[in-house]
Amino acid sequence: MKNALILHGTESSSKENWFPWLKTQLEGQGYQVLVPNLPRADKPNPRRYTDFLLHSGFAFNSESIIVGHSSGSVEILHLLPHLQVRIHASYLVGAFKDNDFLKWEPNSELFDEPFNFKGIRSHCEKFIFLHSEDDPFCPLTHASYLATKIGGELTIIPHQKHFSVSTMGEQYRTFPALLERIIAT
Repeated sequence: MKNALILHGTESSSKENWFPWLKTQLEGQGYQVLVPNLPRADKPNPRRYTDFLLHSGFAFNSESIIVGHSSGSVEILHLLPHLQVRIHASYLVGAFKDNDFLKWEPNSELFDEPFNFKGIRSHCEKFIFLHSEDDPFCPLTHASYLATKIGGELTIIPHQKHFSVSTMGEQYRTFPALLERIIAT
């Protein structure tokens, strides 16, 4: 059964940016979709997030996809090694590898545990990174590093900053380029 899990970023929610739109679009493509409000999104913690997601009732399977934005992308990388199955694909939008760039306090717990790259690769068939060269929060070098370590595909979409309403305005209530990638994968 095709299903999708969509994960928002720090200090965000399931109702922001393009998440509700993507949910509706994927449902129209035959997916069952879960867009949860991650617990304590003001201070992401991968152990708390992973435990929450593993007990959310979402049925991970070989047709599952996970879409993450910003720290939601980072959570994908922490979650995958804990799965009992290999999912179809992960879409990481505005991903980053550490908190050293901004040293932003809300993300201070996000990298308490190192990435298990072998476990990540063994639990997902395809990795697609979408990034902009002018993201003010997540350097392109971070997405490039992660894509190389995981064996993922990096797509650079020029001049889109952080793919969010806060950085690009109302146009990011939708995200057609992401939907096209999902349908094509």
